[in-house]
Amino acid sequence: MTPALALQRPASSDILRVATYNIHKGVQGLGPARRLEIHNLGLAVEQLDADIVCLQEVRRLNHKEQHYFDRWPAVPQAEYLAPEGYAAVYRTNAYTRHGEHGNALLTRWPVLGHQHEDMSDHRFEQRGLLHVEVMFQGRQVHVIVVHLGLVPGSRVRQIHQLQRFIEREVPLRAPLVVAGDFNDWGSRIQHMLRGFGLHEYEEHRAFTYPARLPITQLDHVYVRGLTPLGLHAPRGRIWWRMSDHLPLIAEFRW
Repeated sequence: MTPALALQRPASSDILRVATYNIHKGVQGLGPARRLEIHNLGLAVEQLDADIVCLQEVRRLNHKEQHYFDRWPAVPQAEYLAPEGYAAVYRTNAYTRHGEHGNALLTRWPVLGHQHEDMSDHRFEQRGLLHVEVMFQGRQVHVIVVHLGLVPGSRVRQIHQLQRFIEREVPLRAPLVVAGDFNDWGSRIQHMLRGFGLHEYEEHRAFTYPARLPITQLDHVYVRGLTPLGLHAPRGRIWWRMSDHLPLIAEFRW
C-alpha cells in the first residue's frame, strides 16, 4: 500500500479505512456571500469510501441558516451525509443562539453502542468527545471522535481527560481509533498520545489546513492495536470549496 491512498480501493477483510473531516457546519463563506456546501459534502463523503467517517462541526439544526438557504436539508446533517447503508451517530457539543452542533460518526458496519462526554475547558468553547463501538468483520472496535480546543493549555487538559476516559471505558486489548480535529500546530499532543499507546502513520504527513493551501496537519487518526498503512488528504478546488479543512483518509491492518 503506497502512502498516497486512492479514494477508491478494493475490499479487504483485514483493512480498516477511517476518514476524518471537519465540515465547517456545511456552509462556506461569510455574510451574503456564504454558500451552502452540505449537498456537495454528501457526495464527497460517499467518495471517501471509508468504513468509518469521523466528522466535526456537524449541525443538528440551525434555524437562522435553515431560513436563509432554500435547499437546507430536512434532516440533521449527520443523517443527510450518511451514504446509503451507513449508520449515523451524532452527539451535540455546542448549543448556540440558533441551534446546536457537534461530532458525528458514519459507518457501514453495525453500531454496538455510543456515548458522549463533555470536554469543555472554559466557557468560551464548548467541546466534547463521541465514543462509538463498532463491529468490524466480527471484531469490536472502539472509535472516539474529538474536536479539541483552540487554547494550547485547554488541549493539554483535554488530552488528560481523554486518557482517563479511555482507561475507564475502553478495554486494554481492544482495538481503538481516536480521530478528529486536534487543532495542534506542533507535536506536543502527538507525544502525549504516544505516551498512552496511541500512534499514527509516521512516514509522512498529510497537510489538511487551510484547505486552499494546506501548510499543516490539524486532523489526525491515531490507533491502538492496529498497524498504520498510509494516509492521504485529497487536494484540489473541488475539496477546498467545501470546507476550510481537507478530509484525511487513513488505512490500518489488523
